[in-house]
Amino acid sequence: MFNDRSTPLSLLATRRSGKARDMVAPGPTAGQLDRLLTVAARVPDHGKLAPWRFIVVDNRAALADVLDAAYRTETPEAGRIALDAVRRFAVEAPCLVVVMSRPVVPSSIPVWEQEMSAGAACAMLCAAASAMGFVANWLTGWAAYSPVVTAAIGEPGERIAGFVFVGTAAKDLDERPRPDLATVVRRWDG
Repeated sequence: MFNDRSTPLSLLATRRSGKARDMVAPGPTAGQLDRLLTVAARVPDHGKLAPWRFIVVDNRAALADVLDAAYRTETPEAGRIALDAVRRFAVEAPCLVVVMSRPVVPSSIPVWEQEMSAGAACAMLCAAASAMGFVANWLTGWAAYSPVVTAAIGEPGERIAGFVFVGTAAKDLDERPRPDLATVVRRWDG
């Protein structure tokens, strides 16, 4: 069973992302979204800098236009299939939150730690959505690294940490391969 909400640890042990393209309504209400973002903001944040922010995308058609224009500029040889996929990305799932990394500089807190806090905000948003009975999908892709997209929706000095889609799973979730702990855990005793 995925996203088993019987206990907090069960949820974390069974949490599974849903594919944004497979999400349907309902998505979170305005009140539920406020609660999700409140939880997502409770991440480790050395120095209490809040080096991230959340952009709730209400006008998905406008985002599709931004992505389309950016992709055409950055990939002039793009064909119809790629351009259609770019536009679909903007309108997948009932809810989309763009998490921006915005390190505070200068600061005694290293930028790397601040960027990790933004990543933790993405992960916490996904976990909170699962706890609320939704599925979430944290995606990056070319748009997260596009200076044109970042400039259109962000502010100077920000980077896109992720596009977090939230909705209801339209079909059963499949498990994906997970690493064998023996390959990712090492003991060190000096």
